[in-house]
Amino acid sequence: MDPADLFNTFSTLIYIVVGLFLLSALGLFFIVKQQTSVVIERFGKFQSVRGAGFQLKIPIVDRVAGRLSLKVQQLDVVVETKTKDDVFVKIKVSVQYVVIANKVYDAFYKLDNPYTQITSYVFDVVRAEVPKLRLDDVFEKKDDIAIAVKGELQEAMNDYGYDIIKTLVTDIDPDEQVKHAMNRINASEREKVAAQYEGDAQRILIVEKAKAEAESKRLQGQGIADQRREIARGLEESVNVLNKVGINSQEASALIVVTQHYDTLQAVGTMNNSNLILLPNSPHAAGDMLNNMIASFAAASQIGDEMKKNNNAGNKS
Repeated sequence: MDPADLFNTFSTLIYIVVGLFLLSALGLFFIVKQQTSVVIERFGKFQSVRGAGFQLKIPIVDRVAGRLSLKVQQLDVVVETKTKDDVFVKIKVSVQYVVIANKVYDAFYKLDNPYTQITSYVFDVVRAEVPKLRLDDVFEKKDDIAIAVKGELQEAMNDYGYDIIKTLVTDIDPDEQVKHAMNRINASEREKVAAQYEGDAQRILIVEKAKAEAESKRLQGQGIADQRREIARGLEESVNVLNKVGINSQEASALIVVTQHYDTLQAVGTMNNSNLILLPNSPHAAGDMLNNMIASFAAASQIGDEMKKNNNAGNKS
């Protein structure tokens, strides 16, 4: 390329850059970012709303009055109020809002400070709703409080070009002493429930133990009854055997008792460290016992016969 042509091209680029710089300095054009609206005024009067991109305006005549973000914004408001049961509590309400794209004019000109306006409505609604509720109900119905705040804000702020996306009660903070009292109440309730469960468990153990003991005693009684039944059958068989060899029932009974006496003495003799003493323990004790028992059985038999005769005579008369 000819040096003269190169010089001319370079000079042209310089003129263009300098011209753009001068135009920018004079305010002929400006850039608007995405999700942003710019309000343009002409001689102090609203002229237009410009969107994202490269924009032109008349220098000196037009000016950028302000910029509004179209992104969702959040405002946190802390309200201190009193509940129905006279407990002071701090409630944090998070308000998510956005400028309505086709109401940028209202949002810019109708409200000088939207944050203050939103805060005022939040204070008004919270201090109207919370005093109707007890402290426990405030925790349970925080969503209802948030809905009430949103309803009030939506109706009021829509006229100013703002849309309320969502309101959230993000924190409920009672007085420190109240929180300690609530923790103590909660701990006491849990201890009460634990004590009830422990009492129920002990009662179940006692009932089951009693049932087991009752069943054990029933089985013991049944075993004793079966044992005595078998003993009686054995005695009956023994008496029948003795009757067959000419020994009457009274003598047989006495003989069986004496035999059991000797069996008992033998069992006691095999026991170590036994302090049991059987009286009488003389050499003639067994013989005396046998004679006494035979005499007793005989006397009992005579008395029984006499009673039967008397009963029969009374029935005949």
